Amino acid sequence: MSQRTHGGRRDDGDGYRRGPVLLRGNQIPGSTSDQRLLAKSEGADWVHADPWRVMRIQSEFVEGFGALAEVGPAVSVFGSARTKPDTAEYELGRRVGRGLAEEGYAVITGGGPGIMEAANRGACDAGGLSVGLGIELPFEQGMNEWVDLGVNFRYFFARKTCFVKYSQGFVVLPGGFGTFDELFESLTLVQTHKVTEFPIVLVGSSYWQGLLDWLSGPVLDAGTISASDLDLLQVVDSADEAVRLVCERGAQLRAEEEAAVLANARAEREAEQASTGR
Repeated sequence: MSQRTHGGRRDDGDGYRRGPVLLRGNQIPGSTSDQRLLAKSEGADWVHADPWRVMRIQSEFVEGFGALAEVGPAVSVFGSARTKPDTAEYELGRRVGRGLAEEGYAVITGGGPGIMEAANRGACDAGGLSVGLGIELPFEQGMNEWVDLGVNFRYFFARKTCFVKYSQGFVVLPGGFGTFDELFESLTLVQTHKVTEFPIVLVGSSYWQGLLDWLSGPVLDAGTISASDLDLLQVVDSADEAVRLVCERGAQLRAEEEAAVLANARAEREAEQASTGR
């Protein structure tokens, strides 16, 4: 490529294209991608470069999608990893997992201890499928023993995508920052219509009431959410109520989705008939 100097800056014409990326001036590399690929490597630093990370991210999606593709109807259960087995919250999580499995749902959790373990254990109690989507953390204790199908992730966003993609509802028990993150991620996706609406059920009104008061008070008063946004959350105090709401809302949403698909198919047939005069 011809490179001329103009006013102290190289004049590179249309520049150098590397796939979808356009490079000009001093950004133009001194070698091609093929040269760098075929050159003898002097170290392993390249495996930590951003382009290689993209490949790792892609592999996480591929592996996650492949592992979960045949899970069937599933519900994600979130809650604190710090909950101890001898607590009422642990038993509540176990009953939620058992109830969902009895209704034919696979139970998906983060695969860790606490509430996650309780829900996975409950699913196993009922002979259901227990799924864990783990995350690489410096202090994580690994996949709990009640997980039948486990997938470990490096990246939170790949893991979150799998939670949403393969769940028909979220049940949220008392938890901390990680639980809040998963809760508000799901709310945002539903509110912005990035995903088909699914039920989001909070379990434990005494635990969640402060959050609900804040949302329905200062947040709503400031106009930063709409009153209808509050309807995306349902609050219960028992495992049976949580399972019932997920099943009822899930059935309603599936019926609405099926009706929409049939309506679209009918409209397409009518349009085709009108265009052909038949």
